[in-house]
Amino acid sequence: MAGIAWETGVLTGLADGGVDVTGADLVVGTSAGSTVAAQITSGVSLEDLFARQLEPAGGSGELTAPFNLASLEQFWIDAVSTTSSALELRKAVGAMALDTDTVPEAARLKVIAGRLPNHAWPDRPVRIVAVDAHTGEERIFDEGGDVSLVDAVTASCAVPGIWPPITIDGRRYTDGGIRSVLNADLAVSHDVVLILAPIDDLLPMSDDVSAGMQKLEAESQVRTVRPDEASTAAFGSDLLSPATQEPSARAGRIQGQAVAASVRSFWG
Repeated sequence: MAGIAWETGVLTGLADGGVDVTGADLVVGTSAGSTVAAQITSGVSLEDLFARQLEPAGGSGELTAPFNLASLEQFWIDAVSTTSSALELRKAVGAMALDTDTVPEAARLKVIAGRLPNHAWPDRPVRIVAVDAHTGEERIFDEGGDVSLVDAVTASCAVPGIWPPITIDGRRYTDGGIRSVLNADLAVSHDVVLILAPIDDLLPMSDDVSAGMQKLEAESQVRTVRPDEASTAAFGSDLLSPATQEPSARAGRIQGQAVAASVRSFWG
C-alpha cells in the first residue's frame, strides 16, 4: 500500500514539475509497481490516480494483511542462510508461500480488480513480473499474452507468507519481488531508464539478474529515485497497512516535485 501510494505520488509530483514520464516506451512493474504500471497505462490521469490514493482504503475493499512478523523474519533469516543459490532460495520462499494459510485467492483477486481502473491490457509494452512458487522460475506477463491483467498484477503482488499464490494456467505464482524488487534488467536496450524503488532488494540476485543490471548500467542512462526522509517516515513500520496510503502519496508527491528539475534534464 505504501509503495503504490508513494510511486503514484512521485509520478504526479514529477508531472507537476513539467516531466510526465508515464509515456515511456516500456513500463516494468513488480509487486506494488505492477499495480502502478497497470494504473498509469490505463488512460486515467495522474491527478485522478493520485486522488484515489487519498480516499479511505477500507472503502475500496482492501484487506488487512494477516501475518506474524516475527515468524516471517525468522523464515527469511533461515532461508538465506541455508540455501546455496538464488533459485533455491526462491523455491524455498515459494514453498513457504504455498504452505501459509491466507485469505482465499478469489478475495485477493477482488481487491486487485478494485485497484485497477481498467482491466484490459494497454496497447503498449508493459511487463509484469511474478515467480513460479514451485520452481522459483520467473514469469513475465505482458500485453501480448493470454493472461488477464488482473491475474498478472495479483500474482506479482502475492507477498509470500501474507497473500496467497495465484493460480494461472494451472501453476501457482507469487510476488515478482522474489526475483528482484526492481527487475530493471528487463529494460536492457533502452537508452534512458527511470527506476522508482520504494524498497531495496531483500534477497541475493541470481547471476542472470545481476548480469542484466550490470549491462543496463553500462549501456544506458539510469536514474533511481528512492524514498527520502519524509517519505520513509510516511511509510511507517508496516508498508502493507492501508493507513500508510494517504501520507505516503502526499510525501511522494512532494518528493517528486523536488526532484522534477533533475529528472527532466535526465529524461530529455
